[in-house]
Amino acid sequence: MKCEAIHVSKRSKDILPLDAMAYFALTEEGDFYMSGSTYGRFFQITTWGESHGAAIGVVIDGCPAGLELKESDIQSFLDRRKPGQSKYTTKRQENDQVEILSGVFEGRTTGTPISLMVRNQDQRSRDYGNIAATYRPGHADYTFTQKYGFRDFRGGGRSSGRETIGRTAAGAVAFLLLKELGIRFCTYAKAIGTVTVDESDYHFDEISQNRLYMPNNAAAEKAEAYLDEMMARADSAGGVIECRVTGLPAGIGEPVFEKLDSCLAKAILSIGSVKAFEIGDGVRAALLNGSTNNDAFYAENGKIRKKTNHSGGVLGGMSDGDTLIFRAAVKPTPSIAQPQQTVTEAGANTELIINGRHDPIIVPRAVVVVESMAAVTIADLLLQNMYSRMDNIIKFYEK
Repeated sequence: MKCEAIHVSKRSKDILPLDAMAYFALTEEGDFYMSGSTYGRFFQITTWGESHGAAIGVVIDGCPAGLELKESDIQSFLDRRKPGQSKYTTKRQENDQVEILSGVFEGRTTGTPISLMVRNQDQRSRDYGNIAATYRPGHADYTFTQKYGFRDFRGGGRSSGRETIGRTAAGAVAFLLLKELGIRFCTYAKAIGTVTVDESDYHFDEISQNRLYMPNNAAAEKAEAYLDEMMARADSAGGVIECRVTGLPAGIGEPVFEKLDSCLAKAILSIGSVKAFEIGDGVRAALLNGSTNNDAFYAENGKIRKKTNHSGGVLGGMSDGDTLIFRAAVKPTPSIAQPQQTVTEAGANTELIINGRHDPIIVPRAVVVVESMAAVTIADLLLQNMYSRMDNIIKFYEK
């Protein structure tokens, strides 16, 4: 379940044997953490489990007590990412039913660690027999073996997209916490393959009306035709996910290493298959001038606002009170039924055709995963922000 942190002084690390030092990582605070499966400082999550293991889940530490939480709140998030929703998702049949194991009493969080579990039900490990000793192109097979000396070839183990169940469940809890503060999310597929929806043609009410979660039904139809073509070729496609967050107060995030945008970048890029992250104008900002990229301020009814939002809602690493806008570029699904050149673990050249049940595109199911990691990141930084000013501390503790 959750990895235990071993607290030691920086000097006492010298007493550990070399193999232990190689296995643990010492943080600046003097804590050892294993495996890199933990994210966050105040609202902290640790995901656990493998694609073809008995179960998969997450432990959430740092969620405040008193938040109303029931399994159906989490299930609604998991239902958005579960397989078998359409012909554009894997045919693996999983209900992905969540169980709350701890941290909730009589429908409210207790302030203690929340453990959430989803049992795997439809593992077909036999589908992976032909890749047991062969490296799949585009997957983590080779790097996983080089790091650990062996790998769980059944669906990729921890490297499987199924690991995102834990992230999504944690995101549902973070989402409820942020909802109490009036913070809202709108996340969708901006692009599927070559089909992109221009911002001027967004219809947010249509996101839930099509199978690809695009903010334009007409574009979704074109995207489906494109995906049908890719599937006929035994090929796959990628796309772009965009997330908009409203209601964020100004000042969330830190000015140096814990910037809101840098923390979001780490969180989003940690999702498997995400290859690029941009916020606001992103890459396009490199083509602009200061006079066109700067967002002019103005005052209205005693509040400071911006005339434009090239910054994407972040200035100097801190939220500026405007809509937070960022995008994640997702690569095509690497598991395709076309012959691919690769090598075996013994170093022999070979050809591989990947069998089994795989998504021809990851983007639709990844929309909620991107939203979840954004919610976890923002919740963590909001809690961190509570001690940034002395007057906040005095106000909290004054009697």
